[in-house]
Amino acid sequence: MILADVGNSYVHIWDDGRIEHLRVMEAIEKYAAEVVCYINVNTTYEQTLATLEEWSDISQHCVLKGAYEGMGIDRKALCLSHLDGIFVDAGSAITVDKVVEGVYQGGYILPGIHAYHKAYAEISPVLDVVLDRKVALEILPKTTRESVSFGTIAPMIASIEKIMGDLPVYCTGGDGMWLSQYFEQAVFDETLLFQGMIKMIEKGKIC
Repeated sequence: MILADVGNSYVHIWDDGRIEHLRVMEAIEKYAAEVVCYINVNTTYEQTLATLEEWSDISQHCVLKGAYEGMGIDRKALCLSHLDGIFVDAGSAITVDKVVEGVYQGGYILPGIHAYHKAYAEISPVLDVVLDRKVALEILPKTTRESVSFGTIAPMIASIEKIMGDLPVYCTGGDGMWLSQYFEQAVFDETLLFQGMIKMIEKGKIC
């Protein structure tokens, strides 16, 4: 079974347990003749994907109780991977969603790490610093780099701690492993979204 999560810049491929990340056209060229079940948030390539005879869009089979209209299909699939938890996808944007007993409770979206860096740099060249991903959060900073790093990371962590309670935190995405280190009950797993897609397929008896 080959699964594909088509994002705005990359296509994340799950090929019988092996995961690779390709540019959209690279993925299409490599897997055009393969049987692929996919979800897509990239409207630019929507028509191109529809012409691939062996590719099947399974988005309509994604049913998440409590989800709101307009919620991204990738977030829904991620939330289907486990019945309970806080689901964090730390990529170009950071999405945080809460699910209890299979019912979506709500969530929010933060800028990704690179977006924070860009925003600080636009404010002043002085703030265009490399993020210190190991900055101490227990004490107030006394350097510009530490101040920017603290201002980026501390609110992000605090917002997740506010809603997680005793729930496990499931992290994925490019910065997911780093972010998971701030929570004792966190698990990093880059297959989470694909686990949700597999449940969609099994329930809908498709692909």
